[in-house]
Amino acid sequence: MIALPPELLGQIGQNLWHLFAVFLRVSAFVSLLPAFGERSIPVRVKLGISIAFTLIILPAVQPPVLAPGFLPMVRLVGTEVLVGMALGIGLRLFVLALQTAGAIAAQSTSLSQLLGGAADPLPAMGYFLMLAGLTLAVILGLHIRAAQFLIHSYAMFPMGSLPAPSDLSRWGVAQISSSFNLAFALAAPFVIASLIYNLALGVINRAMPQLMVAFVGAPAITFAGLFLLFAGAPLILSVWSDALNGFLINPARGTP
Repeated sequence: MIALPPELLGQIGQNLWHLFAVFLRVSAFVSLLPAFGERSIPVRVKLGISIAFTLIILPAVQPPVLAPGFLPMVRLVGTEVLVGMALGIGLRLFVLALQTAGAIAAQSTSLSQLLGGAADPLPAMGYFLMLAGLTLAVILGLHIRAAQFLIHSYAMFPMGSLPAPSDLSRWGVAQISSSFNLAFALAAPFVIASLIYNLALGVINRAMPQLMVAFVGAPAITFAGLFLLFAGAPLILSVWSDALNGFLINPARGTP
């Protein structure tokens, strides 16, 4: 049996630990990454995607400087997983923005039950916007931007450096607030159309009380909602894609 030199064994161990440390952040990030981390994706596929991202990012990341001991190792593992999950949640909020915008639009145009996004399954309009947005993001090179995003994340959060809890909480609150702002902005045309419809319906009902205006107006608002979806989906997805790319370029800013 050939005995390897101690220097070579140490180098191999350092490289394996480097690979494992990068894999921790990447795997936590990929588990929440839009399109690649969906529930419908099998776990084995997610594992393969994580390994592929790790091999791409590994040469651009400096090896960790780890003090000997069990506690420093546990600290590094927890820190890398936490940073990866935080970055992944920041991107996952964009999917939530599309789902929320679809739920608001569907409720405004009588195409879903009340509280359809919370108590019932996602309305069809929200599912359509989410699926279209994820498809557009992948077509525009989400995997490339995600790899660049992960490489740049090591400049913001060096390996083994735990973010300050106060800064992380403020960043998280700002991202959640911006996600809901983006969702309402995307659904604003449907809300405005619903407001105009209800005002007109009220005026007609006051002018002709004997007319069942609800039976006349219900098909009109449904048709208007479908027309707005058909005409406004390209603009909605364009605004959403620009916001997603802006976050991938600078995740520290206040808006996603």
